[in-house]
Order: sequence, then structure tokens, then C-alpha cells
Amino acid sequence: MFERFTRDARSTVTGAVTEARRSGAATVTEEHLLLSLLTLGALDLLGVDRAAVAADLTAARRRGGMSRADEEALAGLGIDVTEIVSRIEETHGEGALAAPAPRRRTLGSSLRSVLGREEADGRTGNRHVPFTEGAKKVLEQSLRIALGRKDHHIGTLHLLLALLSRPGTVSEVLTDHGITYRTAETTLAA
Repeated sequence: MFERFTRDARSTVTGAVTEARRSGAATVTEEHLLLSLLTLGALDLLGVDRAAVAADLTAARRRGGMSRADEEALAGLGIDVTEIVSRIEETHGEGALAAPAPRRRTLGSSLRSVLGREEADGRTGNRHVPFTEGAKKVLEQSLRIALGRKDHHIGTLHLLLALLSRPGTVSEVLTDHGITYRTAETTLAA
């Protein structure tokens, strides 16, 4: 499937891995794919404020990745997520819910760590960062979208449409900034 990706789409995927490494994340998520699209300027034609989108993603991360819909549902039950986050951060420090999950340690990686050797990918020299199931689904969905549009390649438009087609924090943040499936498709496909 990766051979169908355009140069920009490949840059988006590798940029997502870079974003994950930079943030210390154990995995590449849908959020990292969006941040990579932003960094590459793939959403500039849509008039996206990169800083505002990144700030909203950070706010969602501080809530433990909970969407605003989840927060509203809990509020309906009398649970104030903002208060819970504040109390957790008082005890455990700011961003405690946003902290990346620790990487699973194996005997080999523990020995490499003790010896001062980072676990590395043999091709690039960087440690391998796997994709989450959600991020993999975005890549698969981008192929489906490209095939449905009868395109012979997978570009950044297809990746963005795949992100928008999946429920969750990323699509919610994009929608809050006026980017819907329809607006992305009509503006970027022209």
C-alpha cells in the first residue's frame, strides 16, 4: 500500500513518526498524523490556524484524550472533568493525563538501556515506534477513500479525509475549526 503514497503523503507518515518520537510517545497516533499534516502545510488552503489546532489537541490530551462529547456526557451525570483534571494535576503535576504511556520493556531493551544503547531500527538507526490501531485504520481508510474516488495514488487529501471520517478527538478538533469532510474534499480536490 505504501507504494501508492505520494511523496507528500509519505512525508506525512514519516513526519508522524518524528512527531511521536519528539513527544516521547510510545506509539504513533492519529494526532501525530494530524500534527504532521499541519507541519507540512497540507491544511493551509483551508485557512487553518496551526497553533490553535495544536492547542486544542493539547487540551484534549490534558483531558486524557477525552472528546468534548465525552466530557458533556459525563457532565450530564454530574461529573466535572475539568475539576477532575485539576485535582489530578495538583497531585501528579501538570499534564499528568497527557503523559505518554511507558514503553513496554523487554529483557533485551532493558539490557540495551543499562549499557547505554538505545533500541534502534536497523535501517534508520532510530528506535521503532509502532502505529496504534487507530492510526493504522486511518492509513487503511485513506486507501479506501482513494479507491472510492478512483484515484491511482494516496495523497495528503486522502489522509485528511480518513482522519475526518473516523470519530474521535482529531476529527472533533478539525470540525471545531471549520474543517469537515465536505469542505476538505471540495477545497483541496479542486
